[in-house]
Amino acid sequence: MTEPLLKIENLRIELALRSGQAPVIDDLSLELNAGETLSFVGESGCGKSMTALAIMGLLPEKVGSIASGRILFDGRDMAQMNDTELRAIRGNEISMIFQEPMTSLNPVYTVGEQIAEVLRRHKGMNKRDAWARAIELLDAVRIPNAKSRVSAYPHQMSGGQRQRVMIAIALACEPKILIADEPTTALDVTVQAQIFDLLRDLGRDTGTAVILITHDMGAVAEMADRMVVMYAGRKAEYGPVSPVINHPRHPYTKGLISCVPHLLAELTEERPDLTEVPGIVPALASFGTDACLFASRCDLADDKCRSQRPPEVAFGDQHSACWKADQI
Repeated sequence: MTEPLLKIENLRIELALRSGQAPVIDDLSLELNAGETLSFVGESGCGKSMTALAIMGLLPEKVGSIASGRILFDGRDMAQMNDTELRAIRGNEISMIFQEPMTSLNPVYTVGEQIAEVLRRHKGMNKRDAWARAIELLDAVRIPNAKSRVSAYPHQMSGGQRQRVMIAIALACEPKILIADEPTTALDVTVQAQIFDLLRDLGRDTGTAVILITHDMGAVAEMADRMVVMYAGRKAEYGPVSPVINHPRHPYTKGLISCVPHLLAELTEERPDLTEVPGIVPALASFGTDACLFASRCDLADDKCRSQRPPEVAFGDQHSACWKADQI
């Protein structure tokens, strides 16, 4: 059996609070295979982006740290690497697209210069070859008139074009893993669809494995092979997309899916009211407690849920961390 490209084992990430250390990621384990798309979903503050930053070795300095666990990439434990080793991987073998391109792109350099810099640093290309490759990459991410747009500055491009530039930078070194953290934030619906189509096509054409962090269940259903539902730093549910979306085994997953509006099959039908998940994600200081952290928001919760942490239960390839998983 082929070893997974990325394997996270019992990962615990802690943040320093005034009250002490709090586990923003608590005992997370998962696998990512070459060429597949794995999606992370969940409310803001559930640990999705923090997991991505840990993989990239970009946890907040002096505040965030890996307390235990391993992040195995091609058999190498990234949690034990020093800065020099991480820099050799970051942007080269593992790349990341951040939420807001205007805070990631340098406003005083052209987009071509910024793409070329990655190629010169990691691939050792000379200036001329790197510039030519930058044009090819802009063309690959479907920016019109790439030869002229390569000399544009970030502020001279639209939001969708800037996000495409970020994708071009991320793909410049042909990484084995591409992490896309909310890649369509602040973009209109049409551009969002174009960006998701682009990521799907590039993943298929290049064989790059993709970690997609998003709130868009439609994008998950369309793009991902497997999905991870995160809640309060823990993995609530995990498995292939189809069974998780169509037959969720965790009340939180079921609640997230119920919040998604949908079109009616017939205009004469009465649209049911959208349901909502009551309450909010608990405070970070309570993330490490020995209980189900979703219990205060769950209609099925009982005393056992409020006092004991649920184990991970398997339903074929689908896994749920819920005491009531067989009742959902």
